Amino acid sequence: MPDMTVVWLILLVVFLVVEASTMGLTTIWFAGGALVAFLAAIIHAPIWLQVVLFLAVSLLLLFYTRPIAKKYFNQKITKTNVDTVIGQNAIVIEEIDNLQGKGRVILSGQEWSARSVEENGVIAEGAVVEVEAVSGVKLMVREEKITV
Repeated sequence: MPDMTVVWLILLVVFLVVEASTMGLTTIWFAGGALVAFLAAIIHAPIWLQVVLFLAVSLLLLFYTRPIAKKYFNQKITKTNVDTVIGQNAIVIEEIDNLQGKGRVILSGQEWSARSVEENGVIAEGAVVEVEAVSGVKLMVREEKITV
């Protein structure tokens, strides 16, 4: 059987290299578990205890620190151009008819293909719609109910 200190050290390095290359908080939790298991191996703890420590520490770090880390590390994520159109209003310039697979809208001066979020939706030309999602290059829209 291989020396477990070497196994845990190799795992620790692999997890750290993967984390450094992805920068996505993917394996750092397991690197912490491997570090604790490595320390346990140094003091000649039984293999079953090393594995239990690895799993316990990894899962504890994952479940208790990941939400906090995501909150602080992902603050600078900005919406892409496509994400910014969701929630905006557009004007139908060609009737939207899901059954016929047609429809176009103008949004911020740009023309888009559009489909209704209603399964068999038909929205008349000139109607105001709200963008609910983007599917490929098509806007998924819902007609705005304008009350006077």
